[in-house]
Amino acid sequence: MIVPVLKEFLAQNPQVEIVFVSRKNFSDLFLNIERLTFCGVNLDDYKGVFGLRKLVKKLNKEHQPTFVADLHYVLRTKIMTILFKLRRKKTATIDKGRKEKNELTRKENKIKKTLKSTPERYADVFRKLGFSLKLSHQLTENSHQKSGIGFAPFAQHFGKMLPIEKSLELVKILSQKNEVFLFGGGKKEVEILKQWESEIENTTSLAGKLSLKEELKKISELEVMISMDSANMHLASLVGTRVVSVWGTTHYFAGFLGYGQSEKDIVEISDLECRPCSVFGNKPCYRGDYACLNQIEISEIMNKI
Repeated sequence: MIVPVLKEFLAQNPQVEIVFVSRKNFSDLFLNIERLTFCGVNLDDYKGVFGLRKLVKKLNKEHQPTFVADLHYVLRTKIMTILFKLRRKKTATIDKGRKEKNELTRKENKIKKTLKSTPERYADVFRKLGFSLKLSHQLTENSHQKSGIGFAPFAQHFGKMLPIEKSLELVKILSQKNEVFLFGGGKKEVEILKQWESEIENTTSLAGKLSLKEELKKISELEVMISMDSANMHLASLVGTRVVSVWGTTHYFAGFLGYGQSEKDIVEISDLECRPCSVFGNKPCYRGDYACLNQIEISEIMNKI
């Protein structure tokens, strides 16, 4: 979700260059961004405090940063921020709003309100450093000739996924009038989607076949992507593709709706008092029935399309 923020920040601050430090496998997300240098890191090479000190020394020597923005706020980046401060760098850290998110997702006495979006939390870090930044919250225009519907039925956690039987039913209905492209990753997901491809006409599984760069290109060419509250929603946002998103134990109130996506394209059971029960979907359903997902009707998704 940081990529559109970086693009808008650089457009509004033409005197600035960014060195973005992250894991090597995310490099394709940052291609062709003017005045942005992606620095891919293998974290195994920089373990512990001494390893992080080595990384900070390397970054400081190679890039000589004036400002340091901690957009992650985990133990590793906290330590790095302190080390940069000792080198007299001006630093700023993201406020993840953990207290508000806990109040939103707790079992009793929820405070159910829309929280600041994650992109705005990223933007606040740059504002703390003294830069101006006003986010558009709009999808980037895409000139591709779009065709076909993408469907990403999986998510990292069970509490985010539509029941597999409903996902299969949805693909069967969609494929009657549309070409459907299936997205997933991991051995089990690849096997399931390959089976669906063999059983359902007008259906192509891309799971396990594409690099991240190739996957982004394909998503950019789709008319619409159907996704859970998962990474695929955010990948579609990066390339200007509209997303119909399905939400279960999580809620867009927590600030994780895809950048530029519309609340009108959200599919959810909105009248369940227990929702949301988790920020990331990793907590088991205390009711035991996952009503937030099992009560969703396929027709609700089709109506959005």
